[in-house]
Amino acid sequence: MLKQLSAQDAQFLYTQTANNLTHIMGVYIYDPSTAPGGFVRFKDIIRHVESRVDTSPLFKRRLHRLPFDMDHPYWVEDEHFDIEAHMSHARLPEPGDWRQFCIAVARYFSKPMDMNRPLWDIYIIEGLDRIPGIPKGSFAMLHRVHHAAVDGASGAHAFIAMSDIDAQGTPAIPEPPPSEDLGRAPSSAETLTRAWSASMQSPVKFVNALLKVSPAIVASARKSMAEGGMTAGVPETRFNAPVGPHKMFDATTVALADVAAIRKKVAGATVNDVVLTTVGGALRKYLEKHKELPKESLVAVAPINLRGKEKGAGKASTPGNQVSAMSVPIRTDIADPLDRLAAIRDYTVEAKEAKAGVSARIMTDLSQHIPGATMAAVARILTSERFAVRGTNLFISNVPGAQVPLYLAGAQLVQQHGMAPLANNMGLFIATPSYNGRIAFSIIGERAIMPDIAFFRECIDESFADLMAAEPKPEKLAPKPKAATAKPKTAAKPKPAAMAPAKSGTAPASKTKRKPVAKGNATRKTQKK
Repeated sequence: MLKQLSAQDAQFLYTQTANNLTHIMGVYIYDPSTAPGGFVRFKDIIRHVESRVDTSPLFKRRLHRLPFDMDHPYWVEDEHFDIEAHMSHARLPEPGDWRQFCIAVARYFSKPMDMNRPLWDIYIIEGLDRIPGIPKGSFAMLHRVHHAAVDGASGAHAFIAMSDIDAQGTPAIPEPPPSEDLGRAPSSAETLTRAWSASMQSPVKFVNALLKVSPAIVASARKSMAEGGMTAGVPETRFNAPVGPHKMFDATTVALADVAAIRKKVAGATVNDVVLTTVGGALRKYLEKHKELPKESLVAVAPINLRGKEKGAGKASTPGNQVSAMSVPIRTDIADPLDRLAAIRDYTVEAKEAKAGVSARIMTDLSQHIPGATMAAVARILTSERFAVRGTNLFISNVPGAQVPLYLAGAQLVQQHGMAPLANNMGLFIATPSYNGRIAFSIIGERAIMPDIAFFRECIDESFADLMAAEPKPEKLAPKPKAATAKPKTAAKPKPAAMAPAKSGTAPASKTKRKPVAKGNATRKTQKK
């Protein structure tokens, strides 16, 4: 059965250029000492991956793209599938330190994928011998997948399905999903018929969808015009610039237990709020160092996973994109770390599921009814260097991962990172995947925009340390009210003085009268917290 890409999936094909490649990549570091014999060979990894290619449809299907993008592409079975064509390996030169590893990762991420084969590949890097916190002899697996094939949630599921829960090879997901019968590529006549039918039906479907969401669109348009347009509230920074082809990578990790401890310092804060606050503090430090910190807060876009949340939403095992997005001020204008966390908490509570304005989900529903050729042309224009809108300063993605050890061919996964595409006017991406009790801050930048990416990684470490050291401000407690008495005491009558012998010429002392104390309850004072 023919399976066509959705509009949301296809847009990652239409917006790809030589400078803006739209694939994502997982960076996984393994300790081979846990494997039988204490080592893992490259052919062992090939054999393991080959045994798991049936766990997800993305491994064996390729694109069938139509001429001039007259309609969205189709997924078809790759009749020439060869797993070794998707896997390669290399070794870091001496000394095999963190800087060399980051350079190798960034260079591989910057290379285009082969779009004529299934849209994934694996690159094994050996020789990670001098990286703090990484066992000597470890190797890394760089797993690239095109964003047209998966989003963060389905990509994470595909990786877990390829993993084991022990060194003996017990699959993390015991039963793979049913195989997908894609069939042959459509003929030219069939393609033209389908494209013509879609083009004829698109205006009617688009109008019907537009009528359903028109109140929200009108309200959002009015609000946008009142606030100054799409760029209102988004300051201009070095990250809002055209993106070149040379990407950069760096990363740091923190304990999830420490994130939880920080979260408890501000009532109602979430793990994601702590992540946003950490990044906000790091960008404040970075831009202050360069004397570029704007008075307004920087704005980040954070994705919202719609799988299982909306009617008809698919499972994580289903490849493709099912995401919305939310814009969040990360309060780089607030110096105090806990005040920044409280401000972000207040905003995200109100902005969940894009309550303010038109959500990305509504725009996705509308885009499904736009003809492929029209959508491809518009997407290329709106993301081009000349016309790209400054709608955000950066992208922050938080994808929860497995919280138990995972294995590949017997080697234990010790660290996990993520990488995602940049775009014109959005030259910084921070992925924060979590795994086995730790969360990573993976930085994806562009060489001309952030040449000192290692310094920004240090800013993230310092920002998180500030949150750890910050003490919650003690709440002002109201003084205890004075206890009210049932009946106020009256002054005791003075005892008459003893009669002394009167001196000559002296009159006896007269009795003095004392005014009674006024009756009434004591005044209760209250103090507003």
